[in-house]
Amino acid sequence: MSGSPRQKTSWLALKLSLLFLLCLNLCACGLFQTQDNDPIPQDARKVVKTACSQLGKSYRSGGASPAKGFDCSGLLYWAYRKNGYQMPRISTQQAKVGQAIAKKQARAGDILVFKVAQSPRGLHTGICMGNNDFIHSPSKGKKVKVDSVNNTYWKERLIAVRRVIR
Repeated sequence: MSGSPRQKTSWLALKLSLLFLLCLNLCACGLFQTQDNDPIPQDARKVVKTACSQLGKSYRSGGASPAKGFDCSGLLYWAYRKNGYQMPRISTQQAKVGQAIAKKQARAGDILVFKVAQSPRGLHTGICMGNNDFIHSPSKGKKVKVDSVNNTYWKERLIAVRRVIR
């Protein structure tokens, strides 16, 4: 796209706004269905919506706020705390909170834990949105986004699901 930097910024803002609205619409239109059709707690919906409000924010190592950006655990830490839930700041600790849930029972608001490196600290966390989607802050140079657990990369690395909100 050619044009001034201001036009490019406006175009990016428009695209991010549309992505955010799409996410909110999906949240309200059944994306939260579980395989066993259990109702999703309102607090779990709020955590997902809070995280969705940060779609497009830049990844930042050690980041845990909209002003600074987010790393994976920082996004969870921020979204849960904004909704009144205590959450550890580090992904290895987040991988132990709440109750372990079978992968097939994951629902909106659950924490998804992925093994992405061989080191003991090589974990990545995201927030389940339902229907095999999750929101996360992937890595340096990327932005907060929605991905599918059915993506081969994530499917092979999903090691745990944790339920914090009952």
